[in-house]
Amino acid sequence: MKIIVPMAGMGKRMRPHTLTVPKPLIPVAGKPIVQKIIEDLAKVCGTGIEEVAYIIGPSFGAAVEKELVAVANKLGAKGSIYYQEEPLGTAHAIMCAKESLDGNVLVVFADTLFKADFTLDREKDGIIWVQKVDDPRPFGVVKVNEENVITDFVEKPEHFVSDLAIIGIYYFKDGAYLRSELQYLLDNDIREKGEYQLTNALENMKQKGTKFEPGQVTEWLDCGNKNSTVFTNSRILHFMHESNAKMVDDSVQTENALIIQPSYIGKNVKITKSVVGPYASIADNCTIDSSVVGNCIIQTNTTIKNAVIDNAMIGSHVHYKGEAKDLSVGDYTTIS
Repeated sequence: MKIIVPMAGMGKRMRPHTLTVPKPLIPVAGKPIVQKIIEDLAKVCGTGIEEVAYIIGPSFGAAVEKELVAVANKLGAKGSIYYQEEPLGTAHAIMCAKESLDGNVLVVFADTLFKADFTLDREKDGIIWVQKVDDPRPFGVVKVNEENVITDFVEKPEHFVSDLAIIGIYYFKDGAYLRSELQYLLDNDIREKGEYQLTNALENMKQKGTKFEPGQVTEWLDCGNKNSTVFTNSRILHFMHESNAKMVDDSVQTENALIIQPSYIGKNVKITKSVVGPYASIADNCTIDSSVVGNCIIQTNTTIKNAVIDNAMIGSHVHYKGEAKDLSVGDYTTIS
């Protein structure tokens, strides 16, 4: 099994956090988004993940590439790096990793966290994971027949055709076949709204007899903007707490402090005269002093003093003193 992870986007809806860190490396519940995605996929795939191929922007840098390769290596897989020079659509992004498209392939876009209790059936031609949504207009959707086989793909329907939204995870039994269909789109300059779309390749494959079936997840979690990422953080912390995962590192120092679970507290964190949680993720080497901090993500080496923090994302190397709610503060910021 190979996992293909297109993640070259700039993450503009997550600024200022993505000015210094690519969106897939922003931590949720103590782990970068992309690491959490890959680990969850590894659980449903079972054994045999041989490669994780990342499609990134050329400006991400060597440190990011090293971190991504390390995520793959932790699963016993090879980590490969490919580049997408310009945003030309989902099909184009996947084809940037064409050398890795063979055998069983999972394609996952790097802002799709999920909770699931299934095991992947590798004998299926293809599986496209979906979730029912109240408003399908912003999504690609699928229609299915009475045999639960996908009959239609519709990109951002203006009128209702289905409420089964594609969540961004795809399984292909034959990666080389997928590669040939994507190459056909590029060779013949087949675009929609100026971009090469994966759904066009899926439609061609379906017309040739490939049977795509919908896969269901228990919960679909988005990391598209600050508010949705903070909510996703709270849900992941909830799942961790339910599974009795270790949430507070042994090195955490507290004095006149209360930690309300579920919360994640990283290494070498100091908490004094404060209440932390519920649903707080505090990364390594942070200091929380005389504050109430909950429902938030606080990244590494940050100091919070005399503050009330709620529904907040705060980057690394931030010094914040005062009172604030509903924050979105980027890395290397000082607010007094």
